[in-house]
Amino acid sequence: MTDIRRTVHMAVYDTLADWETGHTTAHLAQASFTVRTVGPTTGPVTTMGGLRILPDLALADLRPEDSALLVLPGAGLWDTGDTLAPFARAARGFLDAGVPVAAICGATAGLAREGLLDDRAHTSAVSFYLAATGYKGGERYVDADAVTDGDLITAGPTEPVAFAREVFARLGVYEGEKLDAWYRLFHDSDLAAYEILNADS
Repeated sequence: MTDIRRTVHMAVYDTLADWETGHTTAHLAQASFTVRTVGPTTGPVTTMGGLRILPDLALADLRPEDSALLVLPGAGLWDTGDTLAPFARAARGFLDAGVPVAAICGATAGLAREGLLDDRAHTSAVSFYLAATGYKGGERYVDADAVTDGDLITAGPTEPVAFAREVFARLGVYEGEKLDAWYRLFHDSDLAAYEILNADS
């Protein structure tokens, strides 16, 4: 039986930006989390890099009570219509249920359109990218690599490592010195951080 406290759901859809969630999912799996993919349906999707993914479940079957976190990657489709709007609505359901959501790149624009950034501190690629959505949360925009406000994590497309850091902090994968060491190792190639990360607790 799968432990829902150790199950993370990652949204997958056509044009998904491959590079944005690799650190997050790989290290969650190494920390004994189960990562399940959620597509618009259970039909295959193709990422921006041309990888074909067969989702574990359809969005219609996703429930916040079965999850520890919903990850929303960026994708070209976030900016070309309402195709991915159902994923933003799912994020609302997660946040309303007190289950964290982590959105990066174009997914932040989807959340902005859904009104989920109006009252929460957040970041994205640049402030005017979100301003173009017409959302009301411009005053809450933070110029930072990644931002956590309660159950919501946001980051821009060039910050996959910072995005992962915030996810790990929120889920308690790494804390304190080890969380900082993980970030320095993968963001700064600081080999001294490797010893800290792998030291006995």
